Amino acid sequence: MELRNYAHLLSNRCRRRSFLLGAGFLTGLAVTSQGLPALAKSRFSDYPFSLGVASGDPLPDGIVLWTRLAPAPLFGGGMPLRNVVVRWQIALDENMRKVVQRGKTLATPELAHSVHVDVRGLEPECWYWYQFKVGNEVSPIGRTRTASAFHSYIKQLNFAFVSCQDWQNGYYTAYRHLIDEDLDLVVHLGDYIYEYGPQSGGPRQHNSPEIVTLTDYRNRHALYKTDVNLQAAHAAFPWIVTWDDHEVDNNYANLIPEDDQSQQAFVARRANAYQAYYEHMPLRQSSLPNGANTQLYRRFTYGDLAEFSVLDTRQYRTDQPCDDGLKPRCVQAFDVNATMTGAEQEQWLFKGLDKSRSCWNVIAQQTMLAEYDFNASPDAEVFNMDQWDGYVAARNRLLSFLNQRQPSNPVVITGDIHSSWVHDLKLDFSQPTSATVGTEFVGTSITSDFPSPFIAPVQAALSDNPHTKFFDGAFRGYVRCNLTPERWQSDYRAVSSITDFNASISTLASFVVQNGQPGAHRT
Repeated sequence: MELRNYAHLLSNRCRRRSFLLGAGFLTGLAVTSQGLPALAKSRFSDYPFSLGVASGDPLPDGIVLWTRLAPAPLFGGGMPLRNVVVRWQIALDENMRKVVQRGKTLATPELAHSVHVDVRGLEPECWYWYQFKVGNEVSPIGRTRTASAFHSYIKQLNFAFVSCQDWQNGYYTAYRHLIDEDLDLVVHLGDYIYEYGPQSGGPRQHNSPEIVTLTDYRNRHALYKTDVNLQAAHAAFPWIVTWDDHEVDNNYANLIPEDDQSQQAFVARRANAYQAYYEHMPLRQSSLPNGANTQLYRRFTYGDLAEFSVLDTRQYRTDQPCDDGLKPRCVQAFDVNATMTGAEQEQWLFKGLDKSRSCWNVIAQQTMLAEYDFNASPDAEVFNMDQWDGYVAARNRLLSFLNQRQPSNPVVITGDIHSSWVHDLKLDFSQPTSATVGTEFVGTSITSDFPSPFIAPVQAALSDNPHTKFFDGAFRGYVRCNLTPERWQSDYRAVSSITDFNASISTLASFVVQNGQPGAHRT
């Protein structure tokens, strides 16, 4: 797959560091050339880079480069049970002539022959191009960008956030348009894959029954990665990723599955899902799972302009209250011991926000934080128990912290619900005049469906939720964000169709948050 010409985006500030830290410099799973076995001339049954390339977890001086050797991607990968030498290089130009670092690493069968090269010693706020080689085979060239230097002044930051890409529901047309955007990074908020078996009626189908085993999860990730538009989006920008529920099992909570499964069986299933997720994402070795556990929450800083606190609201949460679903709250929804994040992650979030000196403090997470009463009738309130509405005490702790400690410009970005929303985050949602302590932008899905019969009832309830400034359930797409020291602008980008490869894209709505003034205003 050929990427578009990105030469005009090459920053003149990026100085060539010809092997500053040595030609084999890398960390994590990579090794130097002296210790490699002689397996570099492997032969393959088909093209081994069938899943493309990706980069992620950007730092001011580093980036993770990813690929996976998979000549038979939908059938376990098609690789022998042995280690394979993979060469990599990173350059200042798309023709890979101004190489600044190169090295070798091992693709091992234990990690499905995926590689995660943690390259350090790079220049901050700089575009780079990278490529992998194995034997005589060469990967597509990817493009990536490092984060800005700590505490440096930045005029602007451009990123998009995406979520929820059910393969069976449509084509990834949104990604075809995403690669034309002027972005520094992409944030994926979860539901990268879906675990379900084949469903009739859609434009394409899953390739196996509901996934449970490690091989199942590997093959499902590989299926999604074969999409050319998704590959192009990964190759065009660095990604910051986190998961939601469908990477494992719909609406799971910690070690509690949605369906009847023994805990022992679900622990094994979660371990399989977590490993396959790591194998297919540009993550650092610090996110390598230990059985059914991994630390995915982490933080990224872009100079003095923005800091991203990336949350995991599935692995540590308590069970959904009131038997889950859309219903009036029961007493369990107010349980002070209920948690979305677990106590350790919650304190990590609070401490990070308290110490942050960034202009914009971005909380990247999964389910809707703002309250929303889905019942337009005054008879009974109806809430989604899988969202923060089912974890009232945990949400109140966060909103109270934002009100008391007042970190600069907190903005929450959210996925999960397959629709577009904008909320003012209120200290007390029952009081419209209560203090606004932050802003929430909820992005629609790439393909996953929002039930069309549900759109009208949500719209009818808007007047009873005055903190909600915008809702749309009809369109799929992504949210494009432009940050400056003065203001944040979110553009809700929507494709005209998810069943048409040539569908157009337009901006549904744009909202602005002014520095120092929580709450969004439509432009």
